[in-house]
Amino acid sequence: MFKDSKAHAEKAKILPFIPTGEYYFNKGLKAYDRYDINKAKKYLKRAWELEPYEPMIACQLAIVYTEAEEYEESNRLLFTVLEELDARMTECHYFIANNFAHLGMFTESYKHAQLYLENDTVGEFAEDAEELMSLIGFDDENIEVLEKQDEIINRLDEARLLLETGEFNKAVEMLEQAVIDYPEFWPAHNNLALAYFYEGDTGKATGVLEKVFENNPGNLHALCNLAVFLFYEHETEKLKELLTALEKVQPILLEHRYKLGATFALTGKYEQAYYWLRQIQKQGFHGDPGFYYWLAKSAYFTGNEKVAQHAWKDLANLNPDYEKMEPWNEITKQDPRTSDGDSSIMKMLRSDRLEERLYGIFMIAISNRKQELITHADFKQIDEFSLTEKIYLAIVLQTGNKDKVDPEGDINRCHEVALILYEKYKDKGYLSRNLLLSWFSIFISCMKAEETLRNTLGIAAAVEYIWLKHRNNKKTQKTIAEEYAISPSTLRKYIQLLEVHLV
Repeated sequence: MFKDSKAHAEKAKILPFIPTGEYYFNKGLKAYDRYDINKAKKYLKRAWELEPYEPMIACQLAIVYTEAEEYEESNRLLFTVLEELDARMTECHYFIANNFAHLGMFTESYKHAQLYLENDTVGEFAEDAEELMSLIGFDDENIEVLEKQDEIINRLDEARLLLETGEFNKAVEMLEQAVIDYPEFWPAHNNLALAYFYEGDTGKATGVLEKVFENNPGNLHALCNLAVFLFYEHETEKLKELLTALEKVQPILLEHRYKLGATFALTGKYEQAYYWLRQIQKQGFHGDPGFYYWLAKSAYFTGNEKVAQHAWKDLANLNPDYEKMEPWNEITKQDPRTSDGDSSIMKMLRSDRLEERLYGIFMIAISNRKQELITHADFKQIDEFSLTEKIYLAIVLQTGNKDKVDPEGDINRCHEVALILYEKYKDKGYLSRNLLLSWFSIFISCMKAEETLRNTLGIAAAVEYIWLKHRNNKKTQKTIAEEYAISPSTLRKYIQLLEVHLV
């Protein structure tokens, strides 16, 4: 149809179109101008992926996240801009303040609005920042109080550094003067109590806390410090009672959430610790090394390994001394079949909770040092064991005919399920321990309800699914059924049977 069309086609060059970050950025801006937030987010995320070091893209994406009411994600990006890409983009402080205001974190909001005005008094958002501060409701009197608090907080920070470096005497001197100068500033009293405790004067430490409770009943920091004292003093029953009460607390202030989370982590309540620490991190909180230490530890011991690794990386960036001291490296070095776990097993056997005692017997079962463990000086007398424990011990130690000691085979199947779960999770550190404790708890409940459990693979699969579900893991029934080589209908059957028994 066209003369020499074939020749032209042969000579023509096809130039591929490769979209750039700028291309997607412009498309995102156009979508944002049309208030098409979903498309704006889609295009700007793609632009950010292509050009991850461009602060303007990150900032614009953060603004879109704010419009989508994803305030935590917006703050995460804005902090990235200020800390890693371009600290001169002071408008980020205003956007952060706006996000914190939406989240109800007004102190943080005020702080960042003030930072914006200090760095850019005639900036584009100066009037908006002033209006935001006015809406928060801080007047001159409040500001004066804040300035005084800044002074005492600086002293507390100095004292905290002294405590961390082991200079307890200097910390005590500084804090004793602080409580004289600010007799009703209770954080100073709480830190003084900690300083006395670390110095070894438990009497003085407790006395300071008692004074706090007298004048400021229900002071959360004081309650958390008391939990720390009880933990180190091995006051197990009092600690258990206090932690149960603290589990019911729903603090509003960010610093209280941090303190509660750190206290739960130190005392081994990793589920509760992770809940609070991860929550404030999602809200854009950037903490000190202690925050990332406790977040990493609680994340690891609750199976959130990616969060743990990221948190530890943040900790190592703040304090390089921690670089090769990850908690998972310590745990993976431990083997429950070695003597390292002897005292832990003996403690389990004497627990008030039957599921922990069964777990202790299971640890003996998988050990290659059974004889040493049952002749351990702290191994309790056989007549102190319940009938269920005696049967379990007889089975794992092979000291009797299974058909005679366990005619229905219930306890033997309980052990088989535990072995299946252990083999699957044995490389996951304390995660396997938590899963097995859940299984023994379910088994005890089933035993009381006289439930008949037969299919060990089906039971194990259902236990794993229920346990993961309660930890907000989205692993599907289909996936778990395939992993255990059972049918989805069998899995559903045991899920329905066992779910009511998870306490």
